Amino acid sequence: MFAVTLAASTLLASSWFVAQAAAQGPIPQYGHKPVSNKGPRAIGLIQLSPKGKARLTPIAIMMDGKFYDAGSYKAAPVPMALDFGIVYEGFRTGVSQGVFTITQPGQRNQVWIAEGTWLPAGEKAPEKSKKYSTPVIEDKDAPPVLHRRSDKADSDSGTDKDKDRDKSDKDKKDQQKPAGTAPPPTPAPPASAPSAPEAAKAPATPETAKASASASASASVSSEPIEDPNRPRLRRGKPDSTARREPFATFEPLTDAAPAGTVSPGTGKPDAKTAKDSAAASAQITFIPAISDAGGPDPRPYSYDLKPAEEAIYRSKMIALAATQLHAQANAATKEAATAQKTASARKSLPKSAGKLPKPAFDDVSLRIFDLSNSNEPVLVLSARTRPAAGATQSFEEPKEIMLIARTNLEGELKKLFFSQTDSRHLDVSPRMELIDAVDADGDGRGELLFRRTSDNGSAYAIYRVTADRLWPLFEGTP
Repeated sequence: MFAVTLAASTLLASSWFVAQAAAQGPIPQYGHKPVSNKGPRAIGLIQLSPKGKARLTPIAIMMDGKFYDAGSYKAAPVPMALDFGIVYEGFRTGVSQGVFTITQPGQRNQVWIAEGTWLPAGEKAPEKSKKYSTPVIEDKDAPPVLHRRSDKADSDSGTDKDKDRDKSDKDKKDQQKPAGTAPPPTPAPPASAPSAPEAAKAPATPETAKASASASASASVSSEPIEDPNRPRLRRGKPDSTARREPFATFEPLTDAAPAGTVSPGTGKPDAKTAKDSAAASAQITFIPAISDAGGPDPRPYSYDLKPAEEAIYRSKMIALAATQLHAQANAATKEAATAQKTASARKSLPKSAGKLPKPAFDDVSLRIFDLSNSNEPVLVLSARTRPAAGATQSFEEPKEIMLIARTNLEGELKKLFFSQTDSRHLDVSPRMELIDAVDADGDGRGELLFRRTSDNGSAYAIYRVTADRLWPLFEGTP
């Protein structure tokens, strides 16, 4: 009877809970939102010369989820991203290449950069040599030990006694001398040798004055405070407080050869060999994106692995899409020009259209494929230069530099995200886009695209996030 009553009460309770859940609707399920990185997180570009000299150009710094120009953020006078001892880790497509440590910030052409030491990945940092001394362990519980008196101690004590005896004998002889005896005259110093006070009063030579001035200047520089003690810092480890540091320095171009304009002796003309060597040295400089962040996610590669045949298929599709975009922009420009000419000439006779545009040819084609979100969805970046084809119209006479970014959909078709074309005469309207690499700029584990944008005012860097249908700018620097 008791078991039947217990089963009935359990059934009634379960039915009541079901009725309450139906009345309240579906119960929501909450997940743990990943912690977003608020910074500070700095992005820079490392330049490595063939001889191992390394420099860093600051690009952007993220603070509280917002991006700022790292070359001027909290500059007092050195920017926060270029402080002494800051460590940057270099990446190529998300794979660590080494560690860069800032040793001296400075300027070149009024642009802040920094020099430092580069330690490639897998190598061990050089350790400072220290003299090893065997530790002495004293046994305090041991019994007392009686030592014999050494001969050296006896000789030392005997010498002290002889000195005391000689001193007492000398004092007795001085007391026995008569009072009227005058001390012997001291010989006069030679006329050529100046006395000590005169040597002290002698005027200093120009070399001595310069040395003292430089010493006082260096002492004032070393004692000068470099920065605000309450200023936030991007730093790992404890800095060396005894090291002498300049607030900032002025750097020369990072080349291992002579400048391009070096004049050969005897001819008065630039040396072609020197210019060629300088150009080759500048071409051998390696650029590596770098990130400085005490936290952040673990790095992961952003490369998209595929077979050569698949890469050739993607290349042909991207070239066809680039030609389609060029034709579309050329047709739009032709229609605008025809409309403007019709309005200006008051409906005068117009020349007939040239008809179908020829297929453009491309040179210097470069295709890079990334997997930025770890979803096995390729993001394709194509850069190329157009070449005038036979029978080309005026729209294709001047070579243009193009940049095309696309991604695939579920059917495997390419969808355009970004397209730009420019030449030397239109940099003010459309800057030249040069892809640097894919980096995790905001520390969310996904990759963003880092570009160098060149306009008629100069060059700057920009960071873009790839979305489903466009490029979203996270940071765009100014020249």
